[in-house]
Amino acid sequence: MVFIDGGTFRMGADSDRFPEERAADNVSVSSFCIDTHEVTNAEFAKFVKATGYKTVAEIPLSKEEFPDLPDEQRLAGSLVFQPPKEDAQTVAFLSWWNWTVGANWQHPFGKDSSIKNKDNYPVVHISYKDAEAYAKWIGKSIPTEAQWEYASRGGLDRATYAWGDQYSEKRANTWQGIFPFFNTKADGYKGLAPVGSFPPNGYGLYDMTGNVWEWTSDFFEVGHDRMAHQHNPIAGDRHKSFDPKKPDESVLHVIKGGSYLCAPNYCSRYRPAARESESPDTGTTHIGFRLVKNSI
Repeated sequence: MVFIDGGTFRMGADSDRFPEERAADNVSVSSFCIDTHEVTNAEFAKFVKATGYKTVAEIPLSKEEFPDLPDEQRLAGSLVFQPPKEDAQTVAFLSWWNWTVGANWQHPFGKDSSIKNKDNYPVVHISYKDAEAYAKWIGKSIPTEAQWEYASRGGLDRATYAWGDQYSEKRANTWQGIFPFFNTKADGYKGLAPVGSFPPNGYGLYDMTGNVWEWTSDFFEVGHDRMAHQHNPIAGDRHKSFDPKKPDESVLHVIKGGSYLCAPNYCSRYRPAARESESPDTGTTHIGFRLVKNSI
């Protein structure tokens, strides 16, 4: 872990394209320690070996909780990214996500895939519940959104990216080319990259943007208005959590940092200010986590 000296910063960004990032001035955090990189397959495997823990993606949905679902739809699995055919002219929005039976942290793309020789890759298909369980076992915490963003900026308050104001394909694992059809791999990777494959930010932290989205403990609300001039704020209220883009979902957590699937023509979320909502029971091929230890 790395020690982060507490301080004050401008959280979020002002953008017509991303109103959910609406900025708040003078947000401050106390000093804390944070993992230098995302939790890896090898680290998560030690937890599973010690505890016998089963992730959400490995547990079938119960008939009692989901009585109307057909049996085949209650099978254990998770969401997997599958690019459409390159010759397709149009594709439905989000159609590149496919529910895949047998997909989980040990089998990222389905039952026939594995993480062999990928110990140093970020663990994925991790729900918020899974991240909480690992955090409790190892004696750490899921970061607040304010902690995460402050650390991600690496001392560059108000900068667009974790390294400055100019985008660089060599500074984070992102998508180059036209999403979701083709990736030129100009950054050297078509999919996930081993942790630490790109230069660290000013605090010595790797992959704070790109590679995988990361869970925070905050509940999602649009903007940061209530955070202005607050110390160690926690955004949102579980009973008020809401994303207008997902009107049928509630109790959403904030995820930060973007992933290897973020492209300029699609979401451009490889920025410290970027944020998205996610259901706490959902894991995918591009969501992982890192943890903090708070100062006493």
